[in-house]
Amino acid sequence: MEEVKNFLTDIIDADIAAGLNEQIHTRFPPEPNGYLHIGSAKAIYINWSIAQKYNGKFNLRFDDTNPVREDDEYVQSIQEDIKWLTGEMPNGGIFYGSDYFETCYDCAVALIKAGKAYVCDLTQDEIREYRGTLTEPGKNSPYRDRSIEENLQLFQDMRDGKFPDGSKTLRAKIDMASPNMNMRDPAIYRIVRAHHHRQGDKWCIYPLYDFAHPIQDALEGITHSMCSIEFENHRPLYEWVVDNCPLPHHPKQREFARLNVTNTVMSKRYLRQLVFEHHVEGWDDPRMPTLCGLRRRGYTPSSILEFVRRAGIAKANSLVDIRLLEHCIREELNETAIRRMAVTEPIKMVITNYPEDKTEVFTLPNNPKDETAGSRDVPFTRELYIEKSDFAMVPPPKFQRLKPDGEVRLMGAYIVKCNEVITDENGEVVELHCTADLETGNGMPVDGRKVKGTIHWVSASHAIDADCYLYDNLFTLENTGDVPEGKDYLDFLNPDSLKKLTGCKLEPSIAEVPTGTRMQFVRMGYFIKDTEDGRYNRIVTLKDSFAKTLQGK
Repeated sequence: MEEVKNFLTDIIDADIAAGLNEQIHTRFPPEPNGYLHIGSAKAIYINWSIAQKYNGKFNLRFDDTNPVREDDEYVQSIQEDIKWLTGEMPNGGIFYGSDYFETCYDCAVALIKAGKAYVCDLTQDEIREYRGTLTEPGKNSPYRDRSIEENLQLFQDMRDGKFPDGSKTLRAKIDMASPNMNMRDPAIYRIVRAHHHRQGDKWCIYPLYDFAHPIQDALEGITHSMCSIEFENHRPLYEWVVDNCPLPHHPKQREFARLNVTNTVMSKRYLRQLVFEHHVEGWDDPRMPTLCGLRRRGYTPSSILEFVRRAGIAKANSLVDIRLLEHCIREELNETAIRRMAVTEPIKMVITNYPEDKTEVFTLPNNPKDETAGSRDVPFTRELYIEKSDFAMVPPPKFQRLKPDGEVRLMGAYIVKCNEVITDENGEVVELHCTADLETGNGMPVDGRKVKGTIHWVSASHAIDADCYLYDNLFTLENTGDVPEGKDYLDFLNPDSLKKLTGCKLEPSIAEVPTGTRMQFVRMGYFIKDTEDGRYNRIVTLKDSFAKTLQGK
């Protein structure tokens, strides 16, 4: 992996030089209420690669402080995704925020005893009303001056389940006139009766993320808590918590820009909606930006990490072209993918001068760019399938494939000439009768004539039947974060994001490759053998217009 260097490593270098840290310790803290997506990959890459760079530790910590939507299904999927993306489980360990609930409670009690927290009876709407605006200070809650003894008892009663959900909160006593809205007596505990995936029904009060997160970082010895830019305004509260709670360590929070990609959505709320309203097949739908979706689509961990690296680590938000991601996987597969022939929209070709009972074998390379990849044998028979688009009754200018009375090379085999075209009652071409120049199996025509076009083919009697799934962007809107007024992001779902081709014909050697094998279907694109039998997902097309964009920079 290329040397990791960015503004975050500059901060860490300065801290090490100043003697502030001996061992760097990072963490990735996902909430287990959905599947990880490519934006999560950026956070994983930053924290994991920086820990590697400094021979430090990297923790996975589940932020399971909100039991309403959390589920063990998501816990398992997150662990699987991280191991797939990085090739290993986090060397610092796997932790759960819920395991620190008792310590969080003790810290809250310590704040109450220090006169820095109080139980408030205001409703959520009243709290918002009291908070003020960006230009006007807030006003104190009428419950702000409760005695320490009363607050301690009320907080204990909250824990004991004596009050209804949402009726009281524990708030930090900071400054209702602070220019930072997050410092205007934020709620740090709320009452929620919901079954927790690990704690069961032990708790009916739960710490808010802004309170629990710095405590968890401190307890795990995290040196640098690196998170996305929307938490920058929360940093003063993060520091207030670690300064005012009895904690063994003082981590440092620093922020980076989120990864925003064109023609997709990153919000977990939107992703959940797509799944639960059945706009997609599921979390692992190959059109989804989830890591499991990208994995099923055929993207490799290395291509995703390379995409994140090339997109850059900075503080300024930007919108990254999804074609850069496609370029990264295409660049990799061009070197590594085995080649196979697949006819996605077949028409039959009959070689009329070839024996009916004969099967001949042609040897083709598995990857012309890699001699060590070896070769495979491809059967050739009288009846073949070719791609419908490789024949034209009335060819357009510069058409170098097959046409009436025209010649073309069958890839790795003979040159053939089209003598007769068979059509159905609608005038659709259903069969081509051709003759082969049987002296051209291993070379050029004896008479020296030039045949420019080469097309792929599959033996009809040996072909495997399959379905090919062709994917395009899930949304037609480039920037889904900027939906026009009066519109919903679902209004921009791409009706052509999936095209399913049935009755495709594949060369027989494809039956032998394992599920998950990535292949170049020559001239058609890169595909992966899906977990669903007989299904092949197109990873990306062969054409790479984005490469020219990169060259122009």
